[in-house]
Amino acid sequence: MAFLIERLGLFPAYFTAVAFVFLRYLLLAGFFFFTFYIWKKQVFAKVKIQQRSPRRERVLQEVRDSLLTAFVFASVGLGIYFLRQAGATRIYLDPAAYGWWYLPVSFFLLTFLHDSYFYWMHRLMHNPRLFRLLHREHHRSDNPTPWTSLAFHPLESLVEIGIVPLAVIVLPFHPLVLLTFFFWAMFWNVIGHLGYEIFPGWFVRHPVFRWFNTATHHNMHHSRSGCNYGLYYNFWDYWMGTNHANYLSTFDEIKSR
Repeated sequence: MAFLIERLGLFPAYFTAVAFVFLRYLLLAGFFFFTFYIWKKQVFAKVKIQQRSPRRERVLQEVRDSLLTAFVFASVGLGIYFLRQAGATRIYLDPAAYGWWYLPVSFFLLTFLHDSYFYWMHRLMHNPRLFRLLHREHHRSDNPTPWTSLAFHPLESLVEIGIVPLAVIVLPFHPLVLLTFFFWAMFWNVIGHLGYEIFPGWFVRHPVFRWFNTATHHNMHHSRSGCNYGLYYNFWDYWMGTNHANYLSTFDEIKSR
């Protein structure tokens, strides 16, 4: 954001950031939707988690919701810029300042922090009152597709990304780590909402990869709710006993078709 503002000015930079967020969404979600729902639909039919097709009108609403999310995310980016200008963040530019080893460590730290925040925030949003206010719009997609990945109510979008400004105030992060994180978050959101199980059958029992969530995991949250709250990792669902009891058997059934 700082780079854009310095070269374009405040408002052109803001709308460029909105366009960047939305274009990233269109390209990534569009690629996966075209591949799995149109081009190679028959090839991947066996690993479609829910056999029914998504409703066209719901998909169009998801794209409209996601445009609003792009405005919210860009606004938060603008807020981080002003915080940094005021000296309130710990964003640093010299990778050697904390050592090159700190770059991957800080990336994992940020993803784990966001995943932990998301888990507890997500569970809280399933409180009936908060659900109606914040989370119901996202759950209208009970048969999610890649287009669901950013389809939030604007207030939920703000809550979703709210941990990032807090993180850069408290912990040192290089802009490269933040940029990588935003691509990581978008990628896992699309995979979680893909509607197809693309991971191999051994994935959920591997000593390392079992701690990553799958499309089946999040799809069950959309279709059944009250379970499977995690975003990237399965740590908190495992520790808190909120994985659906049939998660592994559902995954196995899909992969055995």
